[in-house]
Amino acid sequence: MTPHRLRSLLRLSTLAALAVLPLAGWATAWQVSVDESNGLPTVTRGGGPVMTAKFDFWAGNWSWTAFQTGFKVDGPYQYSLQGQNKALDFDLQASIGKEQPQTLVWAFDLTAHSRQAGVMGGGIMFQFDPAQISGEMGPPQLLPGNSGWSWGNADKGRRVEMRFDPPLANIYFERGNPAELRAFLYKDPITPGKQQIKAVLNVTGDIALAPTATERFGLVDPASWPDDQLDWRTSPVDLSFLNAQEKPAGKHGFLKAEGERLVFEDNTLVRFWGTNLSAYSLFKSPDEEIRQQAKRLSALGFNLVRLHHHDSPWVSPNVFGDGTRVRDTRQLDADALRKLDLWIKALKDEGIYIWLDMHVQRALAAGDGIDDFAELAKGGDRVDLKGYAYVNASIQQAMKRFAEQYLTHVNAYTGLAYKDDPAIAAVLITNENDITQHYGNALLPDKGVPQHSERYMAAAKAFARQHNLPADQTWRAWEHGPSKLFLNDLEQRFNADMIAHLRGLGVRVPIATTSTWGGNGLSALPALSVGDVIDAHSYGAGGQLEKNPLTSDGMIDWLAAAQVVGKPLTVTEWNAEPFPLPDRHSLPLYVAGTASYQGWDAMLQYAYSQQAFNPGWRTADNWHAYNDPAMLATLPAAALLYRRGDVQLAKTHFVFAPPPATLYNQEITPRTSALLRTAVGLGQLQIALPVTPELPWLKPAAVPADAQVLVDPGQALLPADASHVVSDTGELSRNWQQGIYTIDTPLTQAATGWLGERTLTLGAIEIKAHTPYASVAVQSLDGEPLGQSRSLLLSLGTRAVPKADDKTPFYVEPLKADLSIKAPAGLKLFARDAQAQLKPLPASYKDGQYRITLDGSYMSNWLFLK
Repeated sequence: MTPHRLRSLLRLSTLAALAVLPLAGWATAWQVSVDESNGLPTVTRGGGPVMTAKFDFWAGNWSWTAFQTGFKVDGPYQYSLQGQNKALDFDLQASIGKEQPQTLVWAFDLTAHSRQAGVMGGGIMFQFDPAQISGEMGPPQLLPGNSGWSWGNADKGRRVEMRFDPPLANIYFERGNPAELRAFLYKDPITPGKQQIKAVLNVTGDIALAPTATERFGLVDPASWPDDQLDWRTSPVDLSFLNAQEKPAGKHGFLKAEGERLVFEDNTLVRFWGTNLSAYSLFKSPDEEIRQQAKRLSALGFNLVRLHHHDSPWVSPNVFGDGTRVRDTRQLDADALRKLDLWIKALKDEGIYIWLDMHVQRALAAGDGIDDFAELAKGGDRVDLKGYAYVNASIQQAMKRFAEQYLTHVNAYTGLAYKDDPAIAAVLITNENDITQHYGNALLPDKGVPQHSERYMAAAKAFARQHNLPADQTWRAWEHGPSKLFLNDLEQRFNADMIAHLRGLGVRVPIATTSTWGGNGLSALPALSVGDVIDAHSYGAGGQLEKNPLTSDGMIDWLAAAQVVGKPLTVTEWNAEPFPLPDRHSLPLYVAGTASYQGWDAMLQYAYSQQAFNPGWRTADNWHAYNDPAMLATLPAAALLYRRGDVQLAKTHFVFAPPPATLYNQEITPRTSALLRTAVGLGQLQIALPVTPELPWLKPAAVPADAQVLVDPGQALLPADASHVVSDTGELSRNWQQGIYTIDTPLTQAATGWLGERTLTLGAIEIKAHTPYASVAVQSLDGEPLGQSRSLLLSLGTRAVPKADDKTPFYVEPLKADLSIKAPAGLKLFARDAQAQLKPLPASYKDGQYRITLDGSYMSNWLFLK
């Protein structure tokens, strides 16, 4: 997790008194709409982007400059955009609208306030999906005289064209790459004054113009909604009974990986539903709030917490102390350790286990004694070790020194060293730090780190010589082929050495090396398999339920692509961005349902909080689920269904078993593989790593006898005209054309997505929602099947928007719906308000069913029928 993942600067503007656009028909295969993050066009196919655009501007020598934008929806298909570039001293304004059924128009007004010479300029960068370029759309074409571009062929039924009037300063393909086109609004020099540019986008064939997400969800003023009913110190529900038999955490002995399962020493099988405590929440929370939040985490249903960003330089104090005073990272700060000790003790007392990272984003200093520090620092006083650690022995020693200090530290509250505490469930060697895809490039000869490049190149040549591989290809980290064999081997050497060191310290719990993240392909998995578990991170965008697996990848698919035969799968980060996505309340149910069906072992949302738990002023953020009513609306429901095992494991078992030539020589990701995308909804998907002569340390597990073994990554397991998928257990269903996901089990029945003006019937419930997009989950709390249960939890998810400047409380959209629930007579309906008081609500009872009308006059995300 990077410290501040770029968040859109927009604050969606919504207007009262504008009608909601019709929802049906927007899941067509090809669409063009306006991206609300920057006001530029985007083309999607089956819910996944095939053409995106962004603004980029550069000063001299391609020095990138920030361009801040603000986007507003003025009405149906009417938008306005404002932008400012302080470095190049110009402003941009644009009005955007739909002029014809298949035409969008941008009227740009640019104002340069001063002369800027010696700059590169910039404008709009268009990126096209290479798979579509090599497929039916072909490469985009430049129109004459810098007047625009076109993509596709109208004669074949599909074409996108964008024209600029007057013609632009320059339009060209970046380095001859047909997937990236640059349309410059300015080039050197920028002269003072105003200019107007009209851009017209036309589509033909089966491409439809689609509304923005704001229009689809309904153009209303969030200020008309009530404030949320959250108290950040207490839980709106109490699922602490799930942890009652686990207090204190560790009572079953140390955790271990046993085949594909996580079990304790006494052979108790465990499944973890977790979250992350990060950064300032670790070190700046008062002691009494640490204890209180541990209780709240248990009540919300969590049983695993990862302590994250403890070492990151943007956090002060961090585990090394006050960042303004620390000159090296050789020693750990006593005050910081005491805070971590208390978190661990408080969580342990509530039956919650802890995941420790040995490295997240530590910045090495000159005083750390790092070899060749100067070439890495490039005149600065700090170095990010990612990538370099794989070839620099002194960095490896610094990491080992930290691990020893951290893990042998004796907790002042438990009397146990971290390594000796069975409440510590797992450790991670290094966060988001692979060289198989991301950081191998940092070691290349053109990166200005000659000593590190020399070590890297020497290792590549030796590996090529040992295995008779072409030396001129083995070092080329950006390519598939022999380089993927070498990079996996280099990463494995580091991993094996670090694991041996941790075991030598006395670490007994499972060790993860790093994570598959940020677009890692399957060729990154061999080195990860050296650890006891495979760990994965995945961040999605809006519209996850509408991703057509035949054409488009979703965040779930990236997690599924990390499940290796013979290894438990942990997910220490999942979320979606940018904040505040209007559909984010869907994610917990979708993640938990899929994880249960696939048999994944630990699911950790990122993050519960990055800010300290201090009384007073609070902010809203994507990394603060603790005060976000949209995420918390369904996180407890997800915890209950996942930890209780309400959803059955898949009966069908798919194993993708690529031979070495396929795995290492081509890019295989959910983006490129129909097999990976389409298998997930039909059965359990696992990846079988092949025996690889060049990697003798790779010890693949045996493929289960009942598995359907598949070898073609392009094979789709769904019909070409499929619009939905139902699990082989019949309990899960996703209709991407409608954008609806349902869970139908004896103890949990739920629906989420575009429920508005539809009637959905599950086993014991019927939902008639009038709010366009919503989540409704009904669950038994007493363990009796729905229809017989006398204690039920109703979780209701809708949009939640923070106040101006990301202040809390949130505005929360009241759910309008009619619900019918089969249950025994004599139950009463209640809501719990912010003061934890139960408020009776009306519910009628007839023919064995409770009928509940939610008319929007009262807002609560959690109701109780008991």
